[in-house]
Amino acid sequence: MFGPNTICIVGDAKSPQNDAVTHQYGRFSICFVVDKDSGNIITCSSTFAISLTNDFITTIFSNKSLTTDSEIIRVEVENRYFGASQKAIIVAFKEAQKKYNSIKKGIHVQVTE
Repeated sequence: MFGPNTICIVGDAKSPQNDAVTHQYGRFSICFVVDKDSGNIITCSSTFAISLTNDFITTIFSNKSLTTDSEIIRVEVENRYFGASQKAIIVAFKEAQKKYNSIKKGIHVQVTE
């Protein structure tokens, strides 16, 4: 399904206590499938309890870049997504960016469980 030049990067964040994500998973996560060389986001999936929400968020991130589209993504999330996890989405994206930048620099990314 995904080519050999793609990598999977997960960004995590705390979500609000009143959010269904917190009750179901404890934390909010977004898994990004990214072209390793360009940083382009192929697709993503998140820990939303409602699949429609996940599909909507995927449309915001797909075909954007982890490296160059930070502001575009932030503005889209703030102007289009009005759920309790709005801030968590942005934080998880920023964490994924940091991991990607470390990978590009050849720094081993520490995985925590």
